[in-house]
Amino acid sequence: MVKIISIANQKGGVGKTTTSVNLSASLAAYKKRVLLVDLDPQGNATMGSGVNKQECTLSVYHVLTAKNPTAEVIVKATTGKYDLLPANRDLVAAEVELMKEIGRESKLKLALGEVSENYDYVIIDCPPTLNMLTVNALVASEGVIVPMQCEYFSLEGLADLNNTIKQIAKLINPSLHIQGILRTMYDPRSSLTNAVTAQLRKYFGDRVYRVSIPRNVRLAEAPSHGLPVLMYDRNSKGSIAYLALAGEILRLEKQQKADLVKA
Repeated sequence: MVKIISIANQKGGVGKTTTSVNLSASLAAYKKRVLLVDLDPQGNATMGSGVNKQECTLSVYHVLTAKNPTAEVIVKATTGKYDLLPANRDLVAAEVELMKEIGRESKLKLALGEVSENYDYVIIDCPPTLNMLTVNALVASEGVIVPMQCEYFSLEGLADLNNTIKQIAKLINPSLHIQGILRTMYDPRSSLTNAVTAQLRKYFGDRVYRVSIPRNVRLAEAPSHGLPVLMYDRNSKGSIAYLALAGEILRLEKQQKADLVKA
């Protein structure tokens, strides 16, 4: 059964797209069938997957507005060995058009339902705002992974996002929950980093991933080459970290299934 995960944080520059692209590539490296959905009009996940957003005649905009079937829009991100629903500036118009639609918050969920049986994981790269696109992602998802830097302002943003997730879970999607908190641009030498990590563990417990993503030059360079870091420099710290994250996610899911069987 497919697992749909949104990568979300209302704060920009925390590594959402980096996580979306590299987690997709890492899950694919574990032989999982992965679809990455670029839901940001900037199209950075599209470009980071080696697909030129300017050349995309069809995009996730056409899926959300029901102009084309989902399968027709999906392209292959050959550099990362996963599939991609690409995005470009056309997506800006989708939000305006969706405001007129009945059931507008569920358009992505319906579109993914057309192809969900083809995948083990769907990863959704959300924009850095709480708009109708992000709401569509959260309604379609079961879990949310929140990338965040270990800074106090990030804790405030996390509280706001947590409240939004609770509201959507209450009103529309009862299965929605924060699946994990991912610490990005992590520097263990910083006392602030350690203090924020302690706060996160206090409130979220084992939902804070053991794996953290370090600052890494190769990780920052990879998108300019249209490559996940796994394909750019497999031995870099960034690549190793994202492979470890994928491994932790798979291990936790296996454990949860085993616990359900026991129950």
